[in-house]
Amino acid sequence: MSSIDHRARVCRDIDHLDQLWDFQDPAATELRLRALLQRAHAAGVNRDSIDVVRTQLARTMSLQRRFDEAHALLYAICPRGKLDDQLLQRSPELVVRYLLERGRTLNSSGQRADAFSLFGRAWDHARSAGCDALAVDAAHMLAIAADDSDQALHWNTRAMELAQSSPDSKARAWRGSLENNLGWTWHARGDYARALGHFESALRCRQEDGSAGLIAIARWCIARCLRSLGRIEEALAIQRELLDEHHTRGTPDGFVHEELGECLLAAGDPAAARRHFAKAYDVLARDQSLVHNEPERIKRIRRLANGDDVAA
Repeated sequence: MSSIDHRARVCRDIDHLDQLWDFQDPAATELRLRALLQRAHAAGVNRDSIDVVRTQLARTMSLQRRFDEAHALLYAICPRGKLDDQLLQRSPELVVRYLLERGRTLNSSGQRADAFSLFGRAWDHARSAGCDALAVDAAHMLAIAADDSDQALHWNTRAMELAQSSPDSKARAWRGSLENNLGWTWHARGDYARALGHFESALRCRQEDGSAGLIAIARWCIARCLRSLGRIEEALAIQRELLDEHHTRGTPDGFVHEELGECLLAAGDPAAARRHFAKAYDVLARDQSLVHNEPERIKRIRRLANGDDVAA
């Protein structure tokens, strides 16, 4: 392969960075991005493209709760940590990705207000530059960092409106995630029927995309919402199907076991529920992000695995 062909291939890989991502395994994604970064340097790819890869490398670190490393990598792009004329003269994609990843790192480390401000700037820059997919990403992060469900609903709705109207296929590809987010927003507000409609729409989007993993998650969300609606037998049927599929693939899923436990508890079978909570705890107690962000959830699973009363 000639050096020109090699450089073109590296540039194509950078243009399709999303294909390197496995959000269930940020450590493996980090290795792939480091390898791409090395190839980009060797191929003499321009500085903006290299720094775009660095923003995603920082994201893998943030997801692994290595916040200082993530910030250090982002400071290498913008030394003062704030937008200045020098950074604003670079590619719009880099500017927006820098703002997004700085914001995500702050949000994940508990600095929600600062993160929300950065996501707002990312939205403004992406919209003015016509970067629809990144604008949708920014709006969905504004919903995540929002102070209340009204604000979250506003930004999720704006993100969906753009995703549906954009000619950019990458922006339209966000529809499944946004339907899922809208479902959880309505679920948090106690409107389970409306939430179910969004979860079912998310499943249809995932089925169009053809990703088996995302289809399974969408089905799990539907079952979880059915439990909230009191439709326990329907929820159990879906979760049991998902469990069978995981057994076939040899991929343990603590969330499926957790939901089976909750459904069986609601159905009046605490002994069967206990077995699933024990299996859920074995898996989910090793998820450091979940342990940090939802410690009470982990404690509840452990109590129920031990057969203790829920209120204990």
